[in-house]
Amino acid sequence: MTDLPLLAGLALVVAAATATVLVRDPGRQAFPLALLGLALGVLFLLLQAPDVALSQLAVGCALTPLMVLLTVRKARRRARPRGRADAAPARLRHEEEDRE
Repeated sequence: MTDLPLLAGLALVVAAATATVLVRDPGRQAFPLALLGLALGVLFLLLQAPDVALSQLAVGCALTPLMVLLTVRKARRRARPRGRADAAPARLRHEEEDRE
């Protein structure tokens, strides 16, 4: 009976880890990753390690998902084609020349 909260915490960790692995888009993966950090923090708290739980909450719930989101944002900016902004005015110029 006393192991019930511990088993519930382990089940929460397993569910959050599975959800994190199943999400393929890194931008969307940050949310299940934060839930995994929260689940691990709760598990550490149940195991009577409050200092580790606080560290896990800070790193696992806040910093790691934030770093993932910032990295994905920067990678998507670099992958965007750079000539697209200039292509629209050039196309319009050609259409205006064709009309004349």
